[in-house]
Amino acid sequence: MAEPRPRVWVSQPLIDAVIEPLRAQVELITTDEVTAWTAEQLAARLADVDGAIITLNERVGAAQVAGATRLQVIANVGVGYNNLDVEALSAAGIVASNTPDVLTETTADLGFALLMAAARRITESERWLREGQWGQWSFQTMLGADIHGSTLGILGMGRIGQGIARRGAHGFGMRVLYHNRSRLPEAAEGEVGAQYADFDTLLAQSDHLVLVLPYTASSHHIIDAAALAKMKPTATLVNIARGGIVDELALADALATGRLAAAGLDVYEGEPAVRPELLALHNIVLTPHIGSASLATRKAMVQLAADNLLAALNVDGAAARMPSAINAEAAFAARTASGDKSKKR
Repeated sequence: MAEPRPRVWVSQPLIDAVIEPLRAQVELITTDEVTAWTAEQLAARLADVDGAIITLNERVGAAQVAGATRLQVIANVGVGYNNLDVEALSAAGIVASNTPDVLTETTADLGFALLMAAARRITESERWLREGQWGQWSFQTMLGADIHGSTLGILGMGRIGQGIARRGAHGFGMRVLYHNRSRLPEAAEGEVGAQYADFDTLLAQSDHLVLVLPYTASSHHIIDAAALAKMKPTATLVNIARGGIVDELALADALATGRLAAAGLDVYEGEPAVRPELLALHNIVLTPHIGSASLATRKAMVQLAADNLLAALNVDGAAARMPSAINAEAAFAARTASGDKSKKR
């Protein structure tokens, strides 16, 4: 008798052109409508599957995998994985993966779009026009900040940060400063046209500051009232990293009192909820976490998640290194220690 195919659950509607072909290789359980799964529902869904493809909306920790004796892999559709308790998954022998690289340029595009929209007051101008106020025009109406020739600051200089640096330096003739946990090699700095600066210098000299650093305990609220006070009152702040990096109440106060000229946010600390203090402001551009939201990029993300899943499940006997595993060594070590090297179905 042939060994049963692995059972896989997909937590949200994704890209059918990528997901549906998996039916030929696994027993596939899909989700037809966008669903806000409770912690208990997630635990129930994961309890009887070998693998899962999930999104950033699903938070998975020890409680959700406690009864998931078959579960071998969770393929997260997203470069970030703050929704996963990686330590708990590793201890349970469950491999986790993410989808880096494929969204780099698309997310950098969105970051630069937010910078331009905030600095040039695009959404504020559109609301003003739609409200029929153009008749009140004066020579000083909707004066914004130049982007070309200004100083672009980047906090975090991974792939997305470097993509933004290239756009600024090569496309708009900007002076580019960056701060990162580790300095780039000199050749890489030259390629993207960026200069290293300490954190305070970055804050003080940036006309436009873009946040693209990972969210960790040390980066929580790194942009707080004290940091905002060091920035130019004419500056623009853009966050496409994670909401918890910015103290949103301090940001709202800085924008409302003129301590900061404008901001653009794609991420929020309590998303999908957005603070009313931010919603009430006119000098801020708000988008609903759409950094990777182009059709081509979202398709590539789902394909990478599927590739990670199939490799981890050793589908068709073609074991392969997962393209982007997060914790493979720790998970396999836990399986070995427990005597469950294969998590057989």
